[in-house]
Amino acid sequence: MERNENNEVFSYSYSAKEQEEIKKIRKKYITNDPQRQEDKMERLRILDASTTKKGTIASLVIGIIGALILGTGMSLAMTDIGSFLGNDTLALIIGILIGVLGIILVALAYPLYNLITAKERKRIAPEILRLSDELMK
Repeated sequence: MERNENNEVFSYSYSAKEQEEIKKIRKKYITNDPQRQEDKMERLRILDASTTKKGTIASLVIGIIGALILGTGMSLAMTDIGSFLGNDTLALIIGILIGVLGIILVALAYPLYNLITAKERKRIAPEILRLSDELMK
């Protein structure tokens, strides 16, 4: 109940839907609530999974680009597409060089994944350890 300036009393009532929403919000702030423990566990799972996402995306992009470059080099070296350069030997050499560049990019994809994943794990480690400590108590 509330009173206004004229000392009149007002009473508020909320619908069942609003009551349920209020209860959900209230549960977030109760420390010993079992539902809150489940939320922490879900947060822990999400954080753990997020450590590999950036590395996966970066390595896939580098790997796909490298594979496309490798394919371009192979096409120049092994088909008649290189004949537009006028010299088949020149097309072969350029194709091999482009292909080697593609191979290098493909080979770098996995180390790039490991590097980014390690950095993400190091960055998120304090939060993961804090949550896991709370859950193990």
